[in-house]
Amino acid sequence: MKLIEVITDAQNLKPVTSIAEQHNSEINWVGSADEQGRQLIRILVSDEDRQSVLDALQGLLGETSKILVLSLEAVLPRKEPDPSDKETNEAVTTTREELYSEIEKNARLDSTYLLLVFLSTIVVAIGLIEDNVAVVIGAMVIAPLLGPNIALALGAALGDMPLMWKAIKTTLAGIALALFLSVILGIFYPLNLDSHELMARTDVGLDSVVLALASGAAAVISLTTGLASVLVGVMVAVALLPPTATLGIMLGSGQVKLAVGAALLLAVNIVCVNLAAKIVFWIRGVKPRSWLEKQKANQSMVTYLVIWVLSLTFLLVVIFIRKGLLKGF
Repeated sequence: MKLIEVITDAQNLKPVTSIAEQHNSEINWVGSADEQGRQLIRILVSDEDRQSVLDALQGLLGETSKILVLSLEAVLPRKEPDPSDKETNEAVTTTREELYSEIEKNARLDSTYLLLVFLSTIVVAIGLIEDNVAVVIGAMVIAPLLGPNIALALGAALGDMPLMWKAIKTTLAGIALALFLSVILGIFYPLNLDSHELMARTDVGLDSVVLALASGAAAVISLTTGLASVLVGVMVAVALLPPTATLGIMLGSGQVKLAVGAALLLAVNIVCVNLAAKIVFWIRGVKPRSWLEKQKANQSMVTYLVIWVLSLTFLLVVIFIRKGLLKGF
């Protein structure tokens, strides 16, 4: 459950109360009106009703009032679950606004993001060359490249072009920085072709596609259900940094054929994560509030899906051709 605080004009008290009653939510507290005639109303809302309550409040109050969503550690006495709510409990338990707040900050191109990319690239490159699994996994966890890709999928789900462009710029900047650093390391650091961790990132097959699709879907499910801890596993399963670093190392050391494999793996991971994330956002019902915004979101969703499906089809063709050519040799 969450506590929704509404700061609005006193004349809106009855409509706000009516909305809470319609959604079986409890008015926890109503403050006295201040000198400007504004009141604070606290509403205790269940997870399954939170999005509909927020939508109703935004439709009523517009931009003239403040709506705050606060987390609760516990609510006593505990409310017994209603057996009729089983179907509802399968829906998104995190609201559109909470998702946006959580995901948008991971799409920001700032000094912290670039510093994390810089440090994680150094760590993963050394781990790959030295064939140190623990170091590679550590770099995967601290690398921030997954966040902008999830933000891109959310932007498409909401028809939010500014968020999509921000995510694209952040992703490209992170990959470019990681690639540049790893090329430099590839030039000056001795290459170890006996490293299993390094060579594993130069090969891509159908298993890589399935893994990336499943991991992208798991990432969105974890966010929409509030189980953010699952993201750590997703970061390890479908990390974008190791293939990027491998690509740079191979280019820096002049191993063009191996670099092609790493580039293909990177492309597969990016395409599959975005495609799976968008599909799960759509299935979970993450969409804008107003009708006009929904129309824009539907248009962006179709364009988004077509682009990623065509990209994945092209990559699959390349994978099959490459596998056939390698067998020929």
